Amino acid sequence: MGIADSTSANRNNRTICLPFSQDNYECNILNPKDFRLCLDQRIELFPELFPDEIANGYQMKDIYRSKKQSILIRRIKIAGVNYTIRPSFIMPYLVGWVDEIETALFFRKFNVPFWALSYGFGKDPMYWYRIEQSIGRNSIVGTTIRRPEDIPKHLAADEKHTRILGEKTYVATTVGDGCILGADVSRDAGEQALTDAYQVYKNEARSLNPAYSPETVNMDGWKATRKVWQSLFPAVVIICCFLHVFIKIRDRAKKKYRDIYEDVASKLWNCYRAESKRSFCQRIRRVVEWCERHDAPSVIIGPLTKLRKNIASYRVAYDHPKAHRTSNMVDRLMQRMDRHLYSTQYFHGSVDSAQLSIRGWTLINNFAPFNPRTVNVSNGLKSTAERLNQSRYHDNWLHNLYVSASLGGYRSPPQNPI
Repeated sequence: MGIADSTSANRNNRTICLPFSQDNYECNILNPKDFRLCLDQRIELFPELFPDEIANGYQMKDIYRSKKQSILIRRIKIAGVNYTIRPSFIMPYLVGWVDEIETALFFRKFNVPFWALSYGFGKDPMYWYRIEQSIGRNSIVGTTIRRPEDIPKHLAADEKHTRILGEKTYVATTVGDGCILGADVSRDAGEQALTDAYQVYKNEARSLNPAYSPETVNMDGWKATRKVWQSLFPAVVIICCFLHVFIKIRDRAKKKYRDIYEDVASKLWNCYRAESKRSFCQRIRRVVEWCERHDAPSVIIGPLTKLRKNIASYRVAYDHPKAHRTSNMVDRLMQRMDRHLYSTQYFHGSVDSAQLSIRGWTLINNFAPFNPRTVNVSNGLKSTAERLNQSRYHDNWLHNLYVSASLGGYRSPPQNPI
């Protein structure tokens, strides 16, 4: 079972999407001098939306009228390569108007099925399906993150179990600063398959920042995942999730050994709250000794003994104060992913379509607005992407997504320019 290559097609994206109001666009599109002035203003404000070669200037190339939407579109030439300028109020491939589409796509954050979108907003269910798939063609990292220096240094990673046509498969998920930054299908949980999946995150991050390497990554104890991250980023520090130790004990002992479980759980979280590596190690040792004295069952003492044996993978977090000691962040976001996959009864097509589907949902999840109360306590920032970047290109979330996805979210020049 192969994996979709989401990189080669995206890096050929020669469409630059810019924030325009429809009135402003229509007033300036016909006159080359006026349109050049508009472009110059946006190049100064948002240079990251253009190829790097824009610093050497550009030429106005041509203009044509779309038969689909009867809208004028201009092209420019940068370093010998032609690029299309698309205003943010029109959809990619000119399939519709963003303001007419955005409410329906917002409901995809809550897993409303495509047939229901068709019932409520018109069009064919496949129309909405294809729009979500097309969003998945963009770089998740490059679309979500505006500035190279803002790529999170402290990550969490895990694999979501799912199925394609009944065959077990996985979604290799990378999370940082509250955003899903990697969601790629892996055919199995082996080292090679996971390497191929997590490699996509590395490629997208390095496209934005060629020198990027995360400082830490939190994960469970799966051996293949550890090896993959150490091979992709040799300098990364692996931090084992403390929460998984507690969960393993809770799921096996809470009901059957309730009395001793309550004491062990209290002592275990007291270890977590230790303020130094030395104190943490001492408290872990004392918990294990206490369990041995009280003849704790193997379902309790087993995980604690393993924790003590591998304590170096837990105490290293004290050397990185901003690192994630538990997998809470990735678990919360994977719960949303789990609800999404369950509502669709998992994947029913090819691996390629599964890859585009989960990536499209991921970008919608990163950009779709919060509950209004959450927006109020977030100083007006409306989504996890806005919170990470501390800015937005447009007040409308779908405009913001498509502008952020200019050039497919890739900063490197397209391959094989024509």
